[in-house]
Amino acid sequence: MWRLGFFFHEIAFGLLSVFIPLYLVAFKNTSIMGGPLVALGIMTSIAIVCSIPASLLWGYLCDATRHYKVFILLSFLSSAIILFLMALPFAQNIVIFVILYVIMQVLHVSHEAPKNVLIAEHYSRDDWERSYGFYEGLTEIGFIIGLVVGLVLSVGLFALTASLSSSVLATYTLYLCGLLSVIAFILSIALIADPLMIFERRLVGMEKAIDFTTRGVESYSLRLKSPLKRESFPGFAFAIVIFSLATSLFFTPLPIYLKTIFNGQSSMVYVAYILNSIGATIGYFLIRNRARSMDLRKQMPRYVLFRSLLIFLLVGVIQLAISPTITTGIFLLFLGFAYAMYYIMMISLSMELIPEGKTGFFDGLVGLGAAVGSFLGPYLAENLSYVPTFLIAAFAFFCAFLILKVFAIKD
Repeated sequence: MWRLGFFFHEIAFGLLSVFIPLYLVAFKNTSIMGGPLVALGIMTSIAIVCSIPASLLWGYLCDATRHYKVFILLSFLSSAIILFLMALPFAQNIVIFVILYVIMQVLHVSHEAPKNVLIAEHYSRDDWERSYGFYEGLTEIGFIIGLVVGLVLSVGLFALTASLSSSVLATYTLYLCGLLSVIAFILSIALIADPLMIFERRLVGMEKAIDFTTRGVESYSLRLKSPLKRESFPGFAFAIVIFSLATSLFFTPLPIYLKTIFNGQSSMVYVAYILNSIGATIGYFLIRNRARSMDLRKQMPRYVLFRSLLIFLLVGVIQLAISPTITTGIFLLFLGFAYAMYYIMMISLSMELIPEGKTGFFDGLVGLGAAVGSFLGPYLAENLSYVPTFLIAAFAFFCAFLILKVFAIKD
């Protein structure tokens, strides 16, 4: 039940995931930041860069104080307040809007590390993939509902929304997202409790150390010539950064590209993102049920490679104009599925490898790659067009695959 607050939180941010980019590029004074796409890239990259030290700080503080609930409440309440502020007339200035967005993101990430710890400490290591999969699947459903709400608002299915101007509708959208964050805050007060004891991650670390020592003794007794191998944390860290960079490089300019191929129909952008989230939801629930029978260390690089190939194929479809509207939606469905499988495997392994007290390190690595990709994506799309940008993203995914296979995972 403690996940219910996160469910409503994701409804709000599912709606915002498409609304914010489309809303920002519609500002009249984007020229002061280099144009609509560049303004989007600057806002997103600044927010993520500022969120990197914030993620490390929140992760350190929640482990140091052993209080996790308060940081989740901080995230939800601050999001609600800032979304309400964004709806006010003074936030119609693009500089003020960007500042508010950056502040919101810095405070918003305060729930990520505590959420990961709550799952890791409430369940044994054997159930981590199932628990993370269930959490991500549930919140992804909330994300989809948010996208559906955005779709409904954008096409004016209700007489009320159809009669509203775009600026008034945008204001109501921000108020709605703020209200959803308030609901998430209230539910979290009632349902979330800090773990009574914090020991599961420490036990997993001890088990890995003992297992490695045991295998070392066995190898020595058998006089094996090949050296004993274990996971390389620097390799994992580098792969996380490159994968995150590629994801942001592809997805940051994607709403604008989709609106272009859908002839300016914002509603179809929401439909495309709904398909992507449906694919992710399928992946989350699939790995939840199959995690124990899968070799995560071997499977994870395959899904990274799959994601690379999908984008290469998508570029081919765009170039050949083979029903780009339909095929883009199908590829986004499979891209969401591949991401879900990768994410659950990676976060479970990271909770093994990252020591207590540095819980925010995973989010910091993700943020580092995302910060670079979220600026480069719109910048390259503005100067090179979308197809070369997507090709670079696909190549970056392939590099992440090679890093995992060659440096991070030792067979």
